Amino acid sequence: MSEPVFLLIETSTEICSVALWQERGLSREIFSDEPRAHAANLAPMIESLLHDAEIGLADCAAVAVSSGPGSYTGLRVGASTAKGLCFGAGKPLIAVPTLDILASMVPAGLYSTVIPMIDARRMEAYAAVYKDGKRITEVAPVILDGNSFSEYLSQGGRTAFIGDAAMKTSKVIASPDAVFLTDCPHALYMGHAAAAKYAREEFEDVAYFEPFYLKEFVPGITKKSAL
Repeated sequence: MSEPVFLLIETSTEICSVALWQERGLSREIFSDEPRAHAANLAPMIESLLHDAEIGLADCAAVAVSSGPGSYTGLRVGASTAKGLCFGAGKPLIAVPTLDILASMVPAGLYSTVIPMIDARRMEAYAAVYKDGKRITEVAPVILDGNSFSEYLSQGGRTAFIGDAAMKTSKVIASPDAVFLTDCPHALYMGHAAAAKYAREEFEDVAYFEPFYLKEFVPGITKKSAL
């Protein structure tokens, strides 16, 4: 094939999805929202995806996996599957941060600020702040309340909160400039990030790669956490 094809795996939330992506060509995705079934469904989904596209893993340039934060079990399933495929086929492993995937799902130019967030528990989430497609804060655990992200909402322009924690965030943040998009990350949106990392040869060590687990919680994200 003229351009590299990437096998993409996303298992960080309740949605389990796999995709094949090519810059100007192949674009296919399969997803499942069956609860607590990532371990059982992932391998058959990958097999079906490759079969339907009439290609093999050998035709893929690399395997990319969502690296977290997110569900501990889901991330483990995705990482172990991706590592097994890479090891067996001799393919490079690429890690794409989960919040980067969510941020890329928001159409460019519609919002001045994008805040992707992964549900944790109670009124807690993993979140970061993006502007112009670039992350401007560290990924951090957040306890959600009425003052969360107020420094960004006060700057004017619309702010998009996206992720499976967006709905509960809408219950505590009251702002006419806030838009809440309840969605889960999908593998297909990993394509551009995977291709960019592949071009830079930014690969993970297949033997030692571990997903990004985030457990501690703090009151919120402040400007001091900006990179």
